[in-house]
Amino acid sequence: MGSFANFARSMDWQGLLTALFTAAAALVCLTFHELAHGVVAYRLGDPTAKNAGRLTLNPIRHIDPLGLLLMITAHVGWAKPVPVDPRYFKRPKEGMALTALAGPASNFLLAWAFLLLAGCAARLLDALPPDGPVWTFYAALYLAQFLLNAAVLSVGLGLFNLFPIPPLDGSKVLFSLLPDKVYNTILRYERFGMLALLAAVWLGWLDRPLTYLITHVVHYLGLISFFPYPLYF
Repeated sequence: MGSFANFARSMDWQGLLTALFTAAAALVCLTFHELAHGVVAYRLGDPTAKNAGRLTLNPIRHIDPLGLLLMITAHVGWAKPVPVDPRYFKRPKEGMALTALAGPASNFLLAWAFLLLAGCAARLLDALPPDGPVWTFYAALYLAQFLLNAAVLSVGLGLFNLFPIPPLDGSKVLFSLLPDKVYNTILRYERFGMLALLAAVWLGWLDRPLTYLITHVVHYLGLISFFPYPLYF
């Protein structure tokens, strides 16, 4: 019993709780990101994602272990790509661009919704009587913490995927502006972009621009979601 008590006292429970919040938020953000790709592709005439069972909110169908791990540890990452067949699109390049943009767009909308809810939790905290039950205070506090963390992760995922590095979504949007011959050639070598992407993440080349962009996007999303306090970090 004494050993367990010593172990419990030595545990960083706040750090563990933060890690659990981050993992849960990452699962939500990645799932909505990939679902948005699949839904837009389906609406544009491509049933590939639907036939593969990817039009679902079940995170198990979308998660890539490495991408999830990086989301939790480095706050940048990816999910298992939704299969898309551009031959189903009436205008393949434009269809691919719209499908690619759907993922980041869903993350920005999700972050806005998270901030709306976080604002409600923050106002609830302010309204709680000082002599009220302690559990209500901690429930509202941890809810606000989870929602704010989820909003930052969602914005980070959306912005990260807009970088024009294959196979991120931004590259598909950029490539759609190129002539067909160049576009088709680049697609054949897209898999090598993953090596460059992993190197950029590992060496921290994207850290500074990504942090700058996340800070400002979260701030402005906080303004339009009427969050009661300035959001700077």
